[in-house]
Amino acid sequence: MRLYAGAGMGRGEQFSLPLSPFPLSPFPLSSFLYTLLLVGMLAVVTGCGPAPEHRPLTPRESAYEARVDSLIDYYAGQIDAADRARGSYFHVAARLYRGQDLDWVLARLDTLMADPRGDMFWMYPFTLVTYLGRDRLPEATRARMRDLWRTYTPYRGDTENHWAMYYTSLYLITQRYPGEPGEQWFNGKSSTENFDEARDYLLHWMDVTTTIGQGEFDSPWYMGMYVAALSELYAWADDPEMKLRAGMMLDYLFADFAAESLNGLYVGGFSRIYEDRLFERRGNISTGVAWLLFGNTPFMPRAEAMILAMSGYRLPEVLHRIATDRSRPYVHRERKRTRDRIRYRTPPNAPVYKYTYMHEAYAVASMQGGLLQPIQQHTWEVFWAEDNPGINGSLLFTLHPYSDSHELAMYFPEEPELLTEAVTRSKNTYDSWDKWTGGSPFEQVFQHEDAVIALYDIPPGTRFPHIDGFFSGTLEGFVEDPSGWLFMQGGKAFIAYYPLAPYTWMDLDGGGRRLHSTALKNGAVVQVAPAAGFASFDAFQAAVRALPLETETMPTPHVRFTTLRGTALAAAYGETPSVDGVPVDYAGWPLFEGPFLVAEQGSRVLEMRHGDLRRILDFNTPSVTDRPE
Repeated sequence: MRLYAGAGMGRGEQFSLPLSPFPLSPFPLSSFLYTLLLVGMLAVVTGCGPAPEHRPLTPRESAYEARVDSLIDYYAGQIDAADRARGSYFHVAARLYRGQDLDWVLARLDTLMADPRGDMFWMYPFTLVTYLGRDRLPEATRARMRDLWRTYTPYRGDTENHWAMYYTSLYLITQRYPGEPGEQWFNGKSSTENFDEARDYLLHWMDVTTTIGQGEFDSPWYMGMYVAALSELYAWADDPEMKLRAGMMLDYLFADFAAESLNGLYVGGFSRIYEDRLFERRGNISTGVAWLLFGNTPFMPRAEAMILAMSGYRLPEVLHRIATDRSRPYVHRERKRTRDRIRYRTPPNAPVYKYTYMHEAYAVASMQGGLLQPIQQHTWEVFWAEDNPGINGSLLFTLHPYSDSHELAMYFPEEPELLTEAVTRSKNTYDSWDKWTGGSPFEQVFQHEDAVIALYDIPPGTRFPHIDGFFSGTLEGFVEDPSGWLFMQGGKAFIAYYPLAPYTWMDLDGGGRRLHSTALKNGAVVQVAPAAGFASFDAFQAAVRALPLETETMPTPHVRFTTLRGTALAAAYGETPSVDGVPVDYAGWPLFEGPFLVAEQGSRVLEMRHGDLRRILDFNTPSVTDRPE
């Protein structure tokens, strides 16, 4: 057993000392005392770091180190050193890390610092360059960089990922420049005041996430912002306990991702996702992270993954196994929370109930429906594995394309009548009838294993009074059966879809079709199964046609359906669904539950499991325990 204790705890029985790529502390300690401090700090790290020098790297560890080097080399060499007109802070960081092309670095920094912009998206790459350059940049450049924190005022933002980037950067930059008065900072607060505020928020966010769930959860794109912020905090926090907590939160984030990824691709539901990245799933930041950590996707360079590669974090073996083992199907449940709701609803954070059925050939995943996150919510999907999912990705789902200032005013503080116009400046699909992302207050979704019941009850006069279904262009063998069932094959998955109301088809650019239905009381029943489980596609169709199914749309939509496994499901709009006559216990829904992850509501403890490996994150202590079973 290995126990890594937080501040105030006893030293762990074993620990490894990471070989830090970063310069030594700028504080005036002797090299001997600083070495002792560094060893003490890293003794509490969560088992992350290169393997102890007394044993050779395992093949997995060696492969990871090779990916680390290749990713950093990619950014260090992406821009020709003779080209002074191109290059971001990330390219500057990679060359500082490698200690190469200092003339180019100085020229690019001179240009970039002349026009700071990006708010919190400026803060974290600028903090990255500040720490990497503290012993490599000339004093004049470092002084100019320091002064930007006085003259440029970055906006804090209004989302969870914004605050993670903002407060992590503020924590690290005030740690770098301690004891300075408010006149030296953009917000008029002293180093100490800024540092304390940042620390308090970060601890609060960790506490909320590990008790009632993350609010901006499971986003294939915005996951990258948390990876970047936590990686920097892990790399440079001087406080041993904060460093430990940052490493634990990286484990926590990657555990969440590992259990809900198929071949390195995140599967829904998602709190937020951009429409193009919904279909081109490989293009998300999460896929670049998966390539680095798990090595189970094609190379996908992402700057946020590069920051992780530089941080010294090393993925625990148990998480690698969770991410890459799909030898047996499993059900995974999670409890999250809505984004903070400031109008119309109480409590401010309502629970989100997530359900995923994972098979090596496909995943079926969902949330319960409703307005859980504004603008970019993706409520449910069937996603199947393919060798090369394209732009019209391998998925099927339905939605009501709801658009209303009421939704936006629930989550944003501006005047409600101004919000739709303001939002569509950056999220230009929000107020479109044909959009593919967004939640609706008139949608209710229920999933059990690989069966889904989606119900809609849309009041007359609602903007965009219809539902749409996305049917990927990669689907094969499409059959519109006289029974009312639609049958199709996606990869090695057979799919059956039963619409509750009449519909028409619309062809989509790039392939695929839109199922369009204007019935206000509406819905669908979906059953997925592995193709290998049936003698033929015809046999699958016959088995589904034989299943008991009762549907009605008046006075409200409701369904009774017995699945291929013989489980009786019942769902009525506005009521709690049931499985074999037993209502679903939403009140007892766990923070994590499945064969790989276990965490109870309010516990602040996550147990990760695979085979004989156990890793327990206890944020109460804080501590990390590794043990075989």
